[in-house]
Amino acid sequence: MNNWLILLLIPIISAFIGWFTNWIAIKMLFHPRQPKRVLFFTIQGIFPKQQLQFAKKLGALVSNELLSFSDIEGAISHPNNLAKITPLVDAHIENFLKNKLAAEMPMIAMFVGEKTLQKLKSVFMEELNGLFPELMKQYAAELKTQLDLEKIVVEKVSGFSSDKLEGILQQIMAKEFRFVEIIGGVLGFVIGLLQVLLTLLTTR
Repeated sequence: MNNWLILLLIPIISAFIGWFTNWIAIKMLFHPRQPKRVLFFTIQGIFPKQQLQFAKKLGALVSNELLSFSDIEGAISHPNNLAKITPLVDAHIENFLKNKLAAEMPMIAMFVGEKTLQKLKSVFMEELNGLFPELMKQYAAELKTQLDLEKIVVEKVSGFSSDKLEGILQQIMAKEFRFVEIIGGVLGFVIGLLQVLLTLLTTR
């Protein structure tokens, strides 16, 4: 009876060992936060230890692949995006010609009729529509000299506390971490069953 109980416990114990081993491995991604001396070895969580390297890789990825200034320039100077601000500019120019110009230069406003105002607005809008794309490209170029995306990302990520970094990665990979723990238990259980099977076959 005791032998059968031991055989039944083997898969359960193996499953626990498989789950616990993977759980420990996941914890060691983040812990210990600071280097700890254990006998002749110094141990530290992988992410805390490699946080600066991780920040540099992420910074390079963001600036070169995910959000380059060429993408920003293309977006802000794209005709579809410029068309979205055209009504605002149009309304501003019309308000200027009809109201502000009349307030600042009433003598001129007296001799300028509605058709002339609309003609002036049309000329202004045509000139601005030609100017906007080049203006936005120059703005993007100036922005590039002032902002170093890679440096900003590196400084932000490397400045994260270990708790914050762990929290972010846990949010992103919680399901994956859980799957790794479960698969460890499942594999441990299967290995335990194989051990029981081998034991039964060899004792006959």
